[in-house]
Amino acid sequence: MKRFFFVLLPLLAFLQQCSSAEAAEGPSIGGTRERTMVWSEEFDGTELDTSTWNYELGDGCPNLCGWGNNERQLYTKENHHLANGMLTITAKKEGEVYTSTRITTKNKHHFRYGRIETRAKIPVGEGLWPAFWMLGQNIDTVRWPTCGEIDILEYVGKKPGEIFTTLHTKARHGDNGSSKTTPFADIEEGFHRYATEWTPKNITFFIDNQLVYTFEPKERSVEVWPFDQPFYLLLNLAIGGSFGGPGVDDSVLPQSFIIDYVRVYAPE
Repeated sequence: MKRFFFVLLPLLAFLQQCSSAEAAEGPSIGGTRERTMVWSEEFDGTELDTSTWNYELGDGCPNLCGWGNNERQLYTKENHHLANGMLTITAKKEGEVYTSTRITTKNKHHFRYGRIETRAKIPVGEGLWPAFWMLGQNIDTVRWPTCGEIDILEYVGKKPGEIFTTLHTKARHGDNGSSKTTPFADIEEGFHRYATEWTPKNITFFIDNQLVYTFEPKERSVEVWPFDQPFYLLLNLAIGGSFGGPGVDDSVLPQSFIIDYVRVYAPE
C-alpha cells in the first residue's frame, strides 16, 4: 500500500549556493540509488490531497487566456480520479468543449536542487499534450519567463516517439527555449520514469535513467540562470495549442495521463 509522506530536512539541504552554468549532452545512467527521499506523493486514497495540490481551473482568462499557449481545454476538478495508488487525468470532449485537469503545488510545496522524478504513462493521439514541469515560486512577482521553467516531461501526440525536455528563461523561452528532443522507441507503451537532477551548476534530464540532456550555461546572470531559487511542481494534460496542436483528433478521446508517483530526493 502506498502512502504520502513529507520529510523535513535541515534548511541547508536545499539552500546551497549557486555556482556556474551551456548546454551539453551524452550517454549516462542516473538513478536514486541510496538517495534520501525528502518528499513524495504516491496518490493513495480516493481524493487528491488539497493540502498538497491546487487546482488551476478554466481557460486561463482573463490574465492568461488559452494558458499562454492557445490551448483549447477548460481545466476542471472533475477530469481526474485516484485509484490503485495512481492519479489519472483524463482529456475529454463534452459537446463542443474540451476538458481536462491541471494541478500544482504552488505556495504549498517547493524545492531547490535535488532529483525530481515521476513514473507515468502518457496518452496517445494528435492534439494531446501531457506535461510534468516546474515554475519558479517567484512567478507572481517577476512573471514568466523571468521566474524560469523546468519542463521534465512534455509529449505531443502529433510527434509520436519523441519526448521534449526544456528550460525556459528570460534569455531563451517559448520556441527559443533551451530544449532537447529525444527519440524514444515505444515511449507510448506502458510506464516510464522521467527525472531531472538539479544542482547549483547544471540541470540534467533522464528518461528511464538514461541521460538525455544537460543544461550548463557559462553565463550566470538571472536572465540565463534563474534556477537558484525554489520551484513548485505542475502536472497537466493540455489539448491543442501552439505546441500540442493545432489539430485535435477527437476520435481518440477520452485519453488519460496516468501518474504513479512524484518523488523528490535530496541533492547528492
